[in-house]
Amino acid sequence: MTLTQSDKAKQFRALHQAPGAFVIANVWDGGSARMMAGLGFAALATSSGASAGLLGRRDGRVTRDEALAQARAICDATDLPVSADLEKGFGDTPDIVAETIRLAAESGLVGCSIEDASGSPDAPIFEIGHATERIAAAAAAARALPFPFTLTGRTENFLRGRLDLEDTIKRLKAYEAAGADALMAPGLPDLEAVRAVCAAVGKPFNFMVGIKGKSFTVAALSAAGVKRISLATSFYRAAMTGLLSAAKEVREHGTFGYIDTSLATPDMNAFLRE
Repeated sequence: MTLTQSDKAKQFRALHQAPGAFVIANVWDGGSARMMAGLGFAALATSSGASAGLLGRRDGRVTRDEALAQARAICDATDLPVSADLEKGFGDTPDIVAETIRLAAESGLVGCSIEDASGSPDAPIFEIGHATERIAAAAAAARALPFPFTLTGRTENFLRGRLDLEDTIKRLKAYEAAGADALMAPGLPDLEAVRAVCAAVGKPFNFMVGIKGKSFTVAALSAAGVKRISLATSFYRAAMTGLLSAAKEVREHGTFGYIDTSLATPDMNAFLRE
């Protein structure tokens, strides 16, 4: 069954309105997208870090065209709704962010996150007024689309050394008021902070798993009020960990024991299209 983009968008929005929390699996290509769909995940997302790694680069070094080309390949591989990590929208001004939303929709995406990290070492987080204007422009562009595009307003405070929960909540509430459909604050230190954020905002909150010591169970996050759980680069890093381990075995020992525990070709093909 091939679903329309509008169908996918409505499915994605419905996940945010259903009881409990859901996990959105972060993937990086068509094959990983097909596998996650086959395992029963209800929605997929891209990861800026995985997108960069796929091109041999570090996070934040991918162009808008490159990110959206990867997103298009993922959207084409599955009937699941796909949201994207589009970093700061690939530009500082509200107009550029709005254009990114329009291009994201053209690529097949039904949602994305826009963050307030500036990329500047001197001022790593945008001033809240400017950050809010950027979210408002993104929201206006999303509302102009012919389907319910889910915009996530994301503050990077805790990932950029600004360990200020009060300011984090202030920013999330401002992004909510500016039109964000979901909210995100990666790097929260503990479940108490997660509960405080979820209690303070009215829109669905996305918790990012993937940081050692700061990743909690689905049950605990759901009880804290989280609606969506994303996995950042963690699946990609897990896959690359397996690759590194196998390559080291071959390079350092001249053996091929990794084959015994690897996915067999027929099992892999079961997830893929002919």
